[in-house]
Amino acid sequence: MFGNKNRFQLLLVSVTAFLQVILFSGCTKYNKNTGHKIFKYNESAGITTLDPAFARDQAHIWVCNQLYNGLVQLDDSLNVKPSIAKSWDISEDGKTYTFHLRDDVVFYKDISLKNRTRKVTAKDFEYSFKRLTNPETASPGAWVFNMVNKTDGKYDFYAINDSTFQIKLKHPFPPFLGILTMQYCSVIPKESVDYYGKDFRKHPVGTGPFYLKKWEENIKMVLRKNPDYFEKKGEKQLPLIDGVSITFLIDKMTAFMEFMKGNLDMISGITPQYKDELLTRKGTLRKKYQGKFKLLTMPYLNTEYLGILVDTTLKKVKNSPLRIKKVRQAINYGFDRKKMIKFLRNGIGTPGNKGIIPKGLPGYNPKGKYGYYYDPDKSRKLLSEAGFSKQKPLPALTLTTTPEYLDIIKFIQSQLKEVGITININISPAAAVREMKANSKVEFFRASWIADYPDAENYLSLFTSDNFAPKGPNYTHFANDKYDSLYSVATNTYNNKKRVKIYKEMDSLMIEESPVVILYYDKVIRFVQNNIKGMQANPINLLNLKVIEKSDN
Repeated sequence: MFGNKNRFQLLLVSVTAFLQVILFSGCTKYNKNTGHKIFKYNESAGITTLDPAFARDQAHIWVCNQLYNGLVQLDDSLNVKPSIAKSWDISEDGKTYTFHLRDDVVFYKDISLKNRTRKVTAKDFEYSFKRLTNPETASPGAWVFNMVNKTDGKYDFYAINDSTFQIKLKHPFPPFLGILTMQYCSVIPKESVDYYGKDFRKHPVGTGPFYLKKWEENIKMVLRKNPDYFEKKGEKQLPLIDGVSITFLIDKMTAFMEFMKGNLDMISGITPQYKDELLTRKGTLRKKYQGKFKLLTMPYLNTEYLGILVDTTLKKVKNSPLRIKKVRQAINYGFDRKKMIKFLRNGIGTPGNKGIIPKGLPGYNPKGKYGYYYDPDKSRKLLSEAGFSKQKPLPALTLTTTPEYLDIIKFIQSQLKEVGITININISPAAAVREMKANSKVEFFRASWIADYPDAENYLSLFTSDNFAPKGPNYTHFANDKYDSLYSVATNTYNNKKRVKIYKEMDSLMIEESPVVILYYDKVIRFVQNNIKGMQANPINLLNLKVIEKSDN
């Protein structure tokens, strides 16, 4: 990875010079008052659907959060707040949830609704949830209702009347309200799905603060303010801006340049091309950019990892050296996470030396006697115990990643080579990697998991045998009877202290088996133009645009 140092330095000099021209040439002139306040951001990962049943990653969650609502929602402090449900009751045994709906929420006008708005009723939630769990929908979010009770094979969620909706669980499950904040649980009208069929993905009909005005796939998407939206901020009707414009520039450096010219209002995350230009090694904004735009950062409930397909019933895994636990453990010991964070992430993040539960959630156990630290000698020893040596080297492994993580993967490749592990890198677009993971077409891949709701169960459920992809998020196909048993006990335990203790045991068991290689626990980082008011960062990096304001300068 260090062989390209001179080329990188030349690139950095070029980038720096370009930025200086931009910064001191009055780049804010673009923002003249055109009569419309449009928030502009880029989505390099692309968007393939606007159907909330398929909102399984950040790109789709962000846009669906602008188009739809559910029963409840999260605020920036991850508290569950009312949305379409104005209030709710939970039975004493913790198993029955009764939601009382607002009477002023409507689906926005659409040809499928005869170009009229229509009031949302409890029957709409019944339909939306049935559709989500219907195998024919093939939603990756069907798992969110695994804890809902069934009667005669049918889920126990139903409309009691137009304004009352009830859900019955198999057992008490404290994180359940948080689960209902996920975009999977958005309400949609049956008439629109019937009218558009499979094309509902590009003709969304919801209740959200914005509606789809235009979508040129892979080029641009435009959302407009919903004039019939039901929420207010004080006396002000939401949303506070007129619309949202989303571009799909794949190259993040190009998007960064557009931000510096003022053509984008925000960029999220940090990439190798501009991290040293913007940030110090301590993760703070460099002095020359202070006052030019705002830096928002906070701990992020996001675990970055390498996933390993371990299902030996699959042909590609039967003869793979990755099926051997000691090989997977050797990879875990074979690279220096602290060095990786310092030099490749400019201090943004915490080295992933423990399990899948990230820093910031109960269950994260920094003092736990499990996890992996850099120990190349131990890595070599494990390879030897697995039957590999200089005379019989480990076959080369192929690791699939997206372009923006190439620097990290090359760093890992370089360090693993020193212990006898050869890595070939396959670079694919984000959408392609998502599909390969979901359909078990790749056995070694970079991935991440952003919390859908603030409970460690959200991470631990990734490794239950009931959640094998594609019907669930278990992309590794890890299966362990003891782990499944502990999961069942944890989700039936209402006492938080006892449940967290079980979470820690599950985390320890899973990381010992090593279906994943934890890289780091992330931080939210957003660069925002100075004329954007009201934007906040939050620990799940949810983009909430209904409350922001945009001034002319």
